[in-house]
Amino acid sequence: MKNTTKIYFASDVHLGVPDDASSRERELKLIRWLDQVSKDATEIFIVGDLFDFWFEYRHAIPRGFARIQGKIASITDSGIPVHLFTGNHDMWMFDYLPKELGVSVHREPIEREWEGKKFFIGHGDGLGPGDYVYKFIKKVFANRLCQWLFARLHPNFGIGLANYFSRKSRIATSSDEEIWQGEEKEWLVHFCKDELSKSHHDYFVFGHRHLPIEFDLGQDSTYYNLGDWIRYNSYLEFDGDRCYLRYFEK
Repeated sequence: MKNTTKIYFASDVHLGVPDDASSRERELKLIRWLDQVSKDATEIFIVGDLFDFWFEYRHAIPRGFARIQGKIASITDSGIPVHLFTGNHDMWMFDYLPKELGVSVHREPIEREWEGKKFFIGHGDGLGPGDYVYKFIKKVFANRLCQWLFARLHPNFGIGLANYFSRKSRIATSSDEEIWQGEEKEWLVHFCKDELSKSHHDYFVFGHRHLPIEFDLGQDSTYYNLGDWIRYNSYLEFDGDRCYLRYFEK
């Protein structure tokens, strides 16, 4: 019987920056990609930072992004599972997206297996050695008291403040491309090798790095980074046999 497994992965769309026009263009491009891959997808994974900022108040969410939310809801309604990972920019997802869109939200890396191939999947932020300042900040943002305190701000002020800093971020203002730092300086490579010493995975799939990467780890294992949709429109396809790093409309 012909293998019908088709899994798709994308990450780091950062909807909302640097301005409304370019964000909308990126949103529509991602929708076209979802239209394409949903024709044969078994599952779809958006592996973090779909939004450049996201916070759910009890009765309010950030304005905009209705088109991508509607598209994802229509895909899950058709029976195709969609997975959303929280990234370092949109970690404040709570119950709105699972309830309204039918997605599965993952806050930590997960392990999955298809057709005998073992995957380790996560956004990638805070993994591996180094980056201690960010790891501390992430713990602060993940703290329930800090989340409760932010929720006390009126949405007009809280979301407005977050959007202001979002538009000042490196992602919003920098035109410099990320570059490969070399095996010794790539923290996610160190993390993958450390995990391989504990148990075998055929594929490690991460985002966060904003650079499409296919790296042979040895031991019949490969590290893929999904790149981003700001410069590359890159994604990963698993056809049940192997993975392919691909580019959409580029």
